[in-house]
Amino acid sequence: MTRPLSHWGLLVALAVIWGSSFALTRIAVAELTPAMVVAGRNMVAALGLLALVVVLGRAWPRGRRVWGFMLAIAVIGNMAPFLLISWGQQRIDSGLAGILMAVMPLVTLVLAHFLVPGETLTRQRLLGFSIGFVGILALIGPAALRELGGRGETLVAQLAVLLAACCYAVNAIVSRHKPASDAWSTSALVLGMAWLLTLPLALTPYLGGASPGLSLSELSAGALWAVLVLGIVCTALGSVVFFTLVAAAGPTFLSLINYLIPLWAVVIGILFLGERPEWNHLLALLLILAGVAISQRR
Repeated sequence: MTRPLSHWGLLVALAVIWGSSFALTRIAVAELTPAMVVAGRNMVAALGLLALVVVLGRAWPRGRRVWGFMLAIAVIGNMAPFLLISWGQQRIDSGLAGILMAVMPLVTLVLAHFLVPGETLTRQRLLGFSIGFVGILALIGPAALRELGGRGETLVAQLAVLLAACCYAVNAIVSRHKPASDAWSTSALVLGMAWLLTLPLALTPYLGGASPGLSLSELSAGALWAVLVLGIVCTALGSVVFFTLVAAAGPTFLSLINYLIPLWAVVIGILFLGERPEWNHLLALLLILAGVAISQRR
C-alpha cells in the first residue's frame, strides 16, 4: 500500500514550519530568556487558537483520559524540550545540536516497535533511518562530531539537547495513543497548559526585587515580531499539523521530520542568505532522501 500524498504534504509542511523556528528563536533569545520566549510563543499560540476554536465552533475534548494525555503532551512535547533546547543552544553550536536532535527518529523507531501496534522495527526501516542519520552527519560535517563529549557545562548542554530529542520521541508515542479529539481544540488546550506551566519560570527575573535586565517595553520590533511569528506559525499552526499527522500516519513516519528540518535550514541559506551549496550538502540530500525512501518502501 502506497502512503497517501497528503501524509507527505503534511510532513514537508511541518518541516518548513518547525525548521523556520530556529532563526526566529535566535532573534528572540538575544533579548529574552529562554523561558520568556517559550512562554511568549505559547501564550500567542494558545490565545489565537482558543479564539479560532470558539469562532469555528470546534468540539472540545471530553473525558479525564484525554485531558490527562493533553497535560502529558504539554510537558513532554512542549515545555520540557523547548526549555532544554533553548538552554542547550546557548552553550553549544547549532551543528552539534542538530546531530543530537537527529537521534529522535531512531529513538522513536525503537519505542514504536514495542508500544505502537503496526509500527514494527524491520531491517528495511532500520536501514533507511540509519542512512538518513548518516546524511545528517554529512550535512553538518565532521567538525561538529569532534565537539561531542567535553566537560562541565558543555557536556550538560549536550545532554540537555539529547534529552529534548528523547522527549520528542516519547511525545510522538504518547500523541499516537491519545484518545481521538479535534486537532484544533486539542492544540489550543495543550499550548494553554504549556504556557501556564512555563509562566512562573518566565516571571522569575521580575520577582524578589532582582533586576530583570531588559524590560518588556524596551524590546526591539524584531524580537517582538519573532515571538509573534513563533507563536502564530511555528507553534499554533505547527501543533495542528502535528496532531493531524501523528494521528493519520503514526509516530515513526512523523519522526522523519528531524531529517528534513536540517535540509530546510540549508535551503533557507541558499535561497535567502546567498549561500552556495557545498559538496557535503548534495551528498547529504541524496543520503537523507534515499534513507527516507528505503524506510517507507512497502
